Amino acid sequence: MSAARPVLVAPDKFKGTLTAPEAALAIGRGLAAGGVEALELLPLADGGEGTMEAMAHARRGRILAAPASDPLGREVEGAFALLEGGRVAVVEQAQASGLWRVATVERDPVGATSHGTGELIAAAIDSGAREVLVTVGGSATSDGGRGALAALGAHFTTSTADLSEVRKRLRGVKLSVACDVRNPLLGAEGSARVFAPQKGASPNQVEEIEQRLADWAAMARRETGRDPSDEPMAGAGGGLAGGLWAYAGATLRPGAALVLDTVGFDALAHDAFAVVTGEGRLDEQTIGGKLVFEVATRARQGGVPCYAVVGTDELDAFEHRLMNVEVEAASHNGGIASADEIERAARRVARHLLA
Repeated sequence: MSAARPVLVAPDKFKGTLTAPEAALAIGRGLAAGGVEALELLPLADGGEGTMEAMAHARRGRILAAPASDPLGREVEGAFALLEGGRVAVVEQAQASGLWRVATVERDPVGATSHGTGELIAAAIDSGAREVLVTVGGSATSDGGRGALAALGAHFTTSTADLSEVRKRLRGVKLSVACDVRNPLLGAEGSARVFAPQKGASPNQVEEIEQRLADWAAMARRETGRDPSDEPMAGAGGGLAGGLWAYAGATLRPGAALVLDTVGFDALAHDAFAVVTGEGRLDEQTIGGKLVFEVATRARQGGVPCYAVVGTDELDAFEHRLMNVEVEAASHNGGIASADEIERAARRVARHLLA
């Protein structure tokens, strides 16, 4: 193994155990204990929680505090990141509108609002950013982005939308949305039926949210000519992605690809001896375009060996071949892996690298 070429450690978070930076450190410690001398840590995310921090870390950006509303309308301290001297801003939906902001007994999937995310977008634009990347995922909301758009100046009735203030505020600003899932807004695979139950919605509330989002999509079709109903990724972030796409002209992009492009992953991987990625659970969602799959695909395309340290591995042999990645699971009993178990798994990967 060449000492001049480092092993690039590029994991996502291990949900329920470690943030992406903590996971990178744990994997790095295990590799170092196993004899790997040259390491470069690159914690990543795919649009959900931790994306802002990962981008700011990789691009040496600044994170600025800003007041915002939480999903229940209470004022909290949120934040956004500025990159490239302040020209590009990263606004993470979970900062203001995240599920973690609301205690389990407080969850209100019908009444929760994305207003705070719109406040952070407005703060980023007011700071001088000309490009705003909104990373969606991990939200407590299912309002289709209505609250965020209202915070940006939109006025809605039950059947009309006044978007003049939104268009004025966004003039000269490129708005992109990094989506952590590809689900459309409506239907069996849509925002309400797939994700609202995770936010505490009962079966009746799921149908109420579905109907509300259907009305929201119909109004968008009338007012802007854009229909988010079947648009891939429009269901991300409780429909925030679809709302920003339909009413504010945002571009939707797969979160993992956007993050990797922004941090310059391809060049870093090209200069690496190998890539070690990771996440809490390797499953069918992973091969649907989550970060680990995107990292493995790009490493393969660049001719760089790729390994994955994961909490649990639920993929079969065919799916492993599809990913073309060597997998080392930290836990074999289906439980959440601890930091020590992740380190030990990384040490086992080191043996493969040194061989």
